[in-house]
Amino acid sequence: MENPLCRALQIAFPLIQAPMAGVSTPELAAAVSNAGALGSISLGASNLAQASAMLNHLRQLTTGPVNINLFCHAPPQRDAERESAWLARFTPLFEQYGASPPESLTEIYPTFNASSPLLEPILNAAPAAVSFHFGLPEQDVIDQLKRRGIVTLASATSVDEARQAAAAGIDFVVAQGIEAGGHRGIFDPQKTDTQMSTMTLVQAIVRQCDLPVIAAGGIMDGNAIAAMMKLGATGVQLGTAFVLCPESAANAAYRAALKSATATGTEMTAAISGRPARALSNAFCHYTRGIAHEAIPDYPLAYSLGKALAAAAAAQGEHGFGAQWAGQGAMLAREMPAAALIKALITEYHAAQ
Repeated sequence: MENPLCRALQIAFPLIQAPMAGVSTPELAAAVSNAGALGSISLGASNLAQASAMLNHLRQLTTGPVNINLFCHAPPQRDAERESAWLARFTPLFEQYGASPPESLTEIYPTFNASSPLLEPILNAAPAAVSFHFGLPEQDVIDQLKRRGIVTLASATSVDEARQAAAAGIDFVVAQGIEAGGHRGIFDPQKTDTQMSTMTLVQAIVRQCDLPVIAAGGIMDGNAIAAMMKLGATGVQLGTAFVLCPESAANAAYRAALKSATATGTEMTAAISGRPARALSNAFCHYTRGIAHEAIPDYPLAYSLGKALAAAAAAQGEHGFGAQWAGQGAMLAREMPAAALIKALITEYHAAQ
């Protein structure tokens, strides 16, 4: 296809496989890129050694364009009383699964900024694209990436966030509708979330912001891709659609949940990680319903407990405390190799024209 996203990234079809930290792999990204779309990996949850290994492995698997995603969240505000209460709240659950809660909550994922040790290897790797979630890094970081010829993308959940991205010189905005699985990319989680649907958000940004828009959230087939393109999107980003691909890192329990009847129910929760995120309605969601947002420690402090609880429960055969992120279209996920899925999506898209 001939459109701004395809030209900028040298891809055949304007589709991005969402980064999905913990699920996306070099194998998945390479398969997508080799099939003519844009494969992505996330380094937001990686240290320097892990990031370097992923980048090296990715380059062994594909010479095509790839996207590297980074987390730009505000550092957590520590609150000893709130954190202690959070640990105490979950102590009975840990005991139920024969384990002890962590002694304290830790900042397991540092934010990406000018002092990040990941900046230099990313600049050296010079991927086709770098995308940001939860906000933007300093202007100097964006400028350095652009001087290397790297296309920049940023998630936005509102017109205001899209305008901030445009003002910073970001090349493409990823309009993340409320239907999307995983973490909301909202810049400031303390502000009111407008919770726009993908359809509404795409149209609002197209009309009110001079920046090409990539639609994300609830898009699972070629018909939905065609619909978003007709609304003015220059491309689409799909995440949940790729979770069942054999190249993804989703574990057996996550895959089983996505294929079960429970996949028809997703909900937004901040209790797992400290930031709002859409997940399959599992045991963690059920246990934490009704907890006031003010009681939840900041991201990623809460996540350090969430991951420990998931591991303790899984060791006893209970897998419902994992972070089973999924969008509202979860029941439409297909189990097939990533290259075959890309081919199917393109065929469906053309049939919908």
